[in-house]
Amino acid sequence: MKSAVIVFPGSNCDRDAARALERITGKPASMVWHKDTALPEGLDLVVLPGGFSYGDYLRSGAMAAKSPVMREVIAHAERGGLVLGICNGFQVLTETRLLPGALARNAGLKFACKDVPLAIDNCNTAFTRAYRETRETEIPIAHGDGRFVADDATLDRIEGEGRVVFRYIDNPNGSARDIAGIINDRGNVMGMMPHPERASDPVLGRIGGRAVFESLMEAA
Repeated sequence: MKSAVIVFPGSNCDRDAARALERITGKPASMVWHKDTALPEGLDLVVLPGGFSYGDYLRSGAMAAKSPVMREVIAHAERGGLVLGICNGFQVLTETRLLPGALARNAGLKFACKDVPLAIDNCNTAFTRAYRETRETEIPIAHGDGRFVADDATLDRIEGEGRVVFRYIDNPNGSARDIAGIINDRGNVMGMMPHPERASDPVLGRIGGRAVFESLMEAA
């Protein structure tokens, strides 16, 4: 699998995502600066990592969504290429409208940083197939603006289409219908607030997110 990680000013999980990809794929990920106007050729996967792009100025992910490289990321997604947005990356995906809804300030207005149990709603996606029959996992979160919100019609639609992939078992941020991760209608773009790269190797003390990257390997 050939992968790339987009680096924005304020990204702080880009190297973590790249290391997780290299551990599982055996190949280094390309690090692509936000001002670049082209992606490496032959990419299977683009990762938008966690962090605080542009210092969350204006609104989390809003400025990153206008970065030059995002035109190429959107084109990659429209061609059917795989895109994974983690935490701030999820926020960027909603800002570009590659995914519906929005990520708002956590209920209680406090930053949440802890391991959270997740229910796996859909194991039949390019991002979750390696979970197989596993119905629950545990992956850490670290966000202040992670509350997924959408109107009822949108929530009904994505639930009815099986596009809710992860749900919080003990909702830490007030997300609508406990939603922690969703995919687009084509199934090639996923956004999730928990950080699978922080739970991808035994040396980190947790492996609950490893199957996300293993799933992508299978899909590619």
